[in-house]
Amino acid sequence: MKVSDEITYAEDTANSIALLGDLMIIPSSELRIQICKCIIDFYHAEPPKKHITGYQQASSSYKIKMAEVGGLAKTMVQSLVLLENQLVEKLWVLKTLQHLSASEANCTLMVKAQAASGICAHLNDPDPSGQLLFRSSEILWNLLEKSSKEEIIQQLSNLECLLALKKVFKNLFTRGLSHYDRQLRNDILVITTIISRNPGAPMTECGFTRDLILFATFNEVKSQNPLVKGLKFSNSYEDFELKKLLFNIIVTFCKDLSTIQLLIDGKVILALFTYVKKPEKHKIVEWSAAQYEELQLHAIATLSSVAPFLIDEYMLYQGNARVLAFLEWCDSEDFFFSHGNSFHGTGGRGNKFAQMRYSLRLLRAMVHLEHETINKDLCEKRAIQQLIGIFKNTISKYNDKDEAILLEIQSDILLILSGLCEHHIPRKETFGTEGVDIILHVMKTDPKKLQSGLGYNVLLFSTLDSIWCCILGCYPSEDYFLEKEGIFLLLDLMALNQKKFCNLILGIMVEFCDNPKTGAHVNAWRGKKDQTAASLLIKLWRKEEKELGVKRDKHGKIVDTKKPLFTSFQEEQKITPLPANCPTIAVMDVAENIRAKIYAVLGKLDFENLPGLSAEDFVTLCIIHRYLDFKIGEIWNEIYEEIKLEKLRPVTTDKKILESIITASENIGKMTASLQSEMIESQARQDVQNEQKVYTKVQATHKQRELANKSWENFLARTSNVKTLKKAKRLQENGIQSSRYSERPPNAIFHRTDIKGLNTTIRKILSDMIQQVLRSPVSLSKTPTTIHFNQEDQNAALSTGGCAGGYVMCTFVANQHHSCRTIQVFE
Repeated sequence: MKVSDEITYAEDTANSIALLGDLMIIPSSELRIQICKCIIDFYHAEPPKKHITGYQQASSSYKIKMAEVGGLAKTMVQSLVLLENQLVEKLWVLKTLQHLSASEANCTLMVKAQAASGICAHLNDPDPSGQLLFRSSEILWNLLEKSSKEEIIQQLSNLECLLALKKVFKNLFTRGLSHYDRQLRNDILVITTIISRNPGAPMTECGFTRDLILFATFNEVKSQNPLVKGLKFSNSYEDFELKKLLFNIIVTFCKDLSTIQLLIDGKVILALFTYVKKPEKHKIVEWSAAQYEELQLHAIATLSSVAPFLIDEYMLYQGNARVLAFLEWCDSEDFFFSHGNSFHGTGGRGNKFAQMRYSLRLLRAMVHLEHETINKDLCEKRAIQQLIGIFKNTISKYNDKDEAILLEIQSDILLILSGLCEHHIPRKETFGTEGVDIILHVMKTDPKKLQSGLGYNVLLFSTLDSIWCCILGCYPSEDYFLEKEGIFLLLDLMALNQKKFCNLILGIMVEFCDNPKTGAHVNAWRGKKDQTAASLLIKLWRKEEKELGVKRDKHGKIVDTKKPLFTSFQEEQKITPLPANCPTIAVMDVAENIRAKIYAVLGKLDFENLPGLSAEDFVTLCIIHRYLDFKIGEIWNEIYEEIKLEKLRPVTTDKKILESIITASENIGKMTASLQSEMIESQARQDVQNEQKVYTKVQATHKQRELANKSWENFLARTSNVKTLKKAKRLQENGIQSSRYSERPPNAIFHRTDIKGLNTTIRKILSDMIQQVLRSPVSLSKTPTTIHFNQEDQNAALSTGGCAGGYVMCTFVANQHHSCRTIQVFE
């Protein structure tokens, strides 16, 4: 065949290959076998023995593709009906279908020909070689993997197929000894498990469910059933996998209420509880240590799914006591090396954390049934104290390697405690200060860890839930929580501005504000940049309204006084008449966002005495203060619109009342908008006044600098020029003289203003320095002498007005390179 011929003759080739399937109707054993061999050769092509120039053999992929296009798989499935009593031909056809089922296209064709049900129904046909069962199971596997699983399950969910599977499995379970038989047995069980997920499959009716429960429990619960007499599991890999598969199918069975009684009769709970105990030394078991550990974890995980459906059996076999005793061992320091090899053992290598995790999951599943008998029994067995103790120990055992599993354990403990304490004040009192301490420990977690993805978010949600369920309503616990600055920690979390936490935290805050001591704590809190709690809540309100698309102007003022709280979603939704028991959009809005909770918290804190608010905050606070009025008006407006849509006409009195309510609501909106405008204008005026004060202060500063400069210039003039200095002295003396009384009182004592013999106004230390210079021989040369002095001396000189007298003239010279000053002294 030329390369171009593959495309040219594609249709003819596909039709020709399809004819191979049609030829199967010819009652010739040799022909049928040869056709099967020919098709199988598509998948195992050998190079041609003789090469023809200009031509090449068609590729295997081309042949396979043409077989798919021609629908060969469908005709081969249909040919099985003709071969019920011809074992050899049937085996060849099954071998062919095994190859064909390797592609999705062929599997789809086979499903349309009802291949799954046809093949499964004949699994038990006589076959000494065992090929029929092997090839049939392989085909079923391929169909499940490469075609519509739902359609395959539907085809297999009939009594005939399930009876065939049941018989095959029983034979392999009781008589299969070889490695091959055990593998095939496990494959059949997996197929059965997939079918059992279909509620319509008659698993119970055919007795398959009862047999599988027996096979799953006979090793733990002794049975007199002859089916399992003398049977025993080995520690081979296949038997180990079978045990886990049986646990899996029990989980599937418990979802079907019709099998509950069979699970009770089979004592499944008791069988699973045989694994919920610490390992016994020197006990001979059929499993290795690693296998037993994996089965133990798998059994506890299975109990978490099954026990909630079998509450009476759980209590009958002392389930709570068994689990709490096992938890005590998990929390103990007893040596135990966990292998942590399996999926269930993840994170538990070298410790008992995996066992603790699945035991807590089991307790969590039972507690959250809210079955009072179970919860009461747990509390009587001191479960609350034990769980708090375990939590504290996990804190001390913390390390980076086990971080993820420890966080999960802590989260489950808090959820269990929440389930036990909710609505029960005595249990909340038992939770007490020790419980509050572990909650506070979690709340002090570094906020950066909330983004680490290791379960900190889940732990924090569990913590907030436990505050709600274990603390609120118990006044001693509330007071202790407040005393330990718990409200500060809650507000710190809310300040992180993570929406997923805000709703729950605000709900807790609303309840906490019923405690009269809470208000002082809330008002005392300060965040970044000295932000107050009230300012934080108002900021959250603005953010929420922005996300909801509420109309506000740039100052946060109401735009639409008729609909001051309307969100963009409410604007889009048209009002439609609803039954009286259905909440309207306005009512649903209360529960779907945090505005109502913010209103409740601020209301309990007193709107009139909120510290640390800006003008923008006060503008928003006007809306929050009127939230309830606006929401009531919104609901009345919906009622009025629904009446109009239903074309009802209320009586005159009712109509007037409705109109009055709507008008009053609109007036409240206008009043609020007017108040907001006044606040904005007042703030604008205040800003102008503040700006003017700043300008005045700047102006005064400049004036002071000018006066200081002028004073310095005058000082330099006095110290540099004797005439100026004398003039200044005369002015000073004249000023002193003019300030005196013109007439002296009769008995007055006259005090001189100068010291006799003193001819300088500089303080004595500087005078002494100058006198020392004048006495030195250098002074005789009549050259200027430099005296170095520090800033303190200069200030003293400045304060006295420089040098005076007719003997010395002082000139101050600034030294740019040193911190000192100099004076030049002349006689």
